Amino acid sequence: MSAHPTLGDTLEGTVERHPDRDAIVYPRKDQRWTFAEFDERVNRLANALLEAGIEKGDRVATVLYNGSEIALTVYACAKIGAVFTPLNFRLPAGEIEYIINDAAAEMVLFESDTRESVEGARPNLETVSEYVYIDDDRDEVPEYASGFYSMLESGSPEKPDVNVDEDDVYAFIYTSGTTGRPKGVVHEHRDMIEHNLLCIAEANMTRDDVGLSMMPLYHCAELHCNLFPRVHRGAASVIHHEFEPDAVLEAIDEHDVTLVFAAPTAWNALSMTAAEMDADVSSLRLGLYGAAPMPEQVLENCREHLCDDYLQAYGMTEIGPAGVFQPPEDQLSKQGSAGLPGLNHRLRIVEPDADPDQEVDDGEIGEILISSPCTMREYWNRPEATAESLREADGTTWYYTGDLGYQDDDGYLYVVDRKDDMIVSGGENVYPAEVEDVLFAHDAVEEAAVVGEPDEEWGERIVAYVVADGVDAADLDEFVLESDRLADFKRPRTYYFVDELPKNPSGKVQKFKLREDEAAVEPEAETVSS
Repeated sequence: MSAHPTLGDTLEGTVERHPDRDAIVYPRKDQRWTFAEFDERVNRLANALLEAGIEKGDRVATVLYNGSEIALTVYACAKIGAVFTPLNFRLPAGEIEYIINDAAAEMVLFESDTRESVEGARPNLETVSEYVYIDDDRDEVPEYASGFYSMLESGSPEKPDVNVDEDDVYAFIYTSGTTGRPKGVVHEHRDMIEHNLLCIAEANMTRDDVGLSMMPLYHCAELHCNLFPRVHRGAASVIHHEFEPDAVLEAIDEHDVTLVFAAPTAWNALSMTAAEMDADVSSLRLGLYGAAPMPEQVLENCREHLCDDYLQAYGMTEIGPAGVFQPPEDQLSKQGSAGLPGLNHRLRIVEPDADPDQEVDDGEIGEILISSPCTMREYWNRPEATAESLREADGTTWYYTGDLGYQDDDGYLYVVDRKDDMIVSGGENVYPAEVEDVLFAHDAVEEAAVVGEPDEEWGERIVAYVVADGVDAADLDEFVLESDRLADFKRPRTYYFVDELPKNPSGKVQKFKLREDEAAVEPEAETVSS
């Protein structure tokens, strides 16, 4: 092992400390492996990848739902220096084609549920030489592919003979894009080690913890904030193929799960299901969440039906993803805040796009900058985007998040909105999130997204896309006018009633699709008086 460990080393270190503790539990395939058993399978797969011609630096793409197979693959890649490139399992053929060609991947792993989209992309995949089908234990393998489990059996259980260093690339993680085409975020092994230690410390994780992975493991929130730190620490991981609230509550009961990560929308579903269901969730000690602050009502429901303590992480793929944390003791007193910078992280608020030393005054809104030891190396093949996002000042590299926010007198960060989403109406800055919060307070409104539409008189007019039942524009306009939380010029002038909002895989609304009228919805527009 080098002076600084790699991801493969973290697994081997845990095997030395806790060989017989549970590592992976995958109920769907009735698998339960100790750390020693998991590590042996990782070695087998790593050696099988080498046998298949995968070399250090080659990209290995996955189009997989959650399972033991994606966990084996990421650690097998780590041990041979291959570059793990996970894709969202919901992507259609055209988007799979774009990412795999952009990454120049050599191998693609897929399953029965993603076979159709992979086969749709296959004729146009220029660099792929190997396809691996993970359901060969229950299904016939396509004639162009190898079987995952037969590869696993064929590989040597010995540690592969490849030297991997801390500054070698671990993965290309493609951003899910709130602004357009996804970009490949290049992370090194060292970033991940730093990030593991950060997450272990913030969650007070111990070897006795049992985590449940039911959010997608192709996404860095579940993979980097949960699975990796648990393996590093020696905690167990129960893996669910996908998110189903009933099954999650049953798993907490059956496996004495102590840690669960979910987006606030999923926590909302879990708390509502728990209120109706007789499952023992007393083992749960900490709920982790990200992507957005927890609405007060949702937090209240979760505390009533699930557990008392919640930890929020704010960040993005480019910084690891977690950089700012709101611990349990601040959930109520700093409701709506993202928290304080994590260990070894620094935060600045500057004039949008300005140099890192052009900080705004306390309480003023500006662009959020983060300095982190977990920051990406670059965007793959995007030197201009890299230079725009990573800038140096006094020997420190700052990542420009593209988010707008402010710090209160105690230094707590409040995220106001995306820089790209800010609306300028009549010369006034309007932040959609504050309008959405008011709309969200209406009982009939399930979801709301506010954007600016070009307007000859005002520059931009404020419009709202709303998922709601039993209300019309006049009702909502009256509700907003009666609210004391919103100036009159900030209220929406048109409401579009839709069945759903377009979202990326991490649950964030893709407002560019609303602005470009790509939402694949037939909205009913209702305009209110000025």
